Amino acid sequence: MKTSDASVVAALVALCVATNYALVGVPNVKVMDFLVFVGGFCFGAFAGALIGALTWAVYGVINPYGFVPQVWLATMFSESIYGVAGGLLRKSLSVTDLNDQYLRLSVFFGAMGFLLTLIYDVITNIAYALTLMEKIPVALVILSGVPFTLLHEISNATIFGVGSIPTITAISKIAGRENLGISKK
Repeated sequence: MKTSDASVVAALVALCVATNYALVGVPNVKVMDFLVFVGGFCFGAFAGALIGALTWAVYGVINPYGFVPQVWLATMFSESIYGVAGGLLRKSLSVTDLNDQYLRLSVFFGAMGFLLTLIYDVITNIAYALTLMEKIPVALVILSGVPFTLLHEISNATIFGVGSIPTITAISKIAGRENLGISKK
C-alpha cells in the first residue's frame, strides 16, 4: 500500500468514527458502512477491509452503547465485508459511460447497500443473541429487532444509491485515480 493510499485509509477511518459519533442519536442510520464500501471500491478489497476493521477497532472499544468483546469482533469482521465487496465489485464492474447508466448504477449500488447490510445485520444479530441473550432463542431476538434492521437496510440502500457515484468520483479525483470502473466520457 502506497503512503498516499495509507493516508486516505486513515482519513476514511477517522471520518467513519466521527460520523458514527455524530449520528449516535439516530439508531441504525450510519454513513460508516457506505464509507467502508467506497474505500474498498476506490482502494481495493484489502484497504476496504482494513477501513472496516480499524473503524470498529476504535469505535467498538469506546462505543457509547457499551463494549462486549464477542459483539465487537463480529462487527469488526462484518464491517470488513463492505470493504471487500467494494473492492471486488470494482474489479468486476465495467462502466465507461456514466451519463447513460447513472440511474441504473445508482439502483445497483442501492441494492448492494441493502444486501450487504442484510448480511451484516444477520451476522451481528446472531452474535448479539448468542452472547447477550443466551436464554432467549436466536430467532426471537432477530425477530424483535426487525424494525431496527429494516431501518438500517433501507437507510443504507438510500445512502449507497444516492452517494456512491458522486463519492467514488470525488475520491478518485482527489486520490489521482481516474480509472476506477466508473468514468464520464
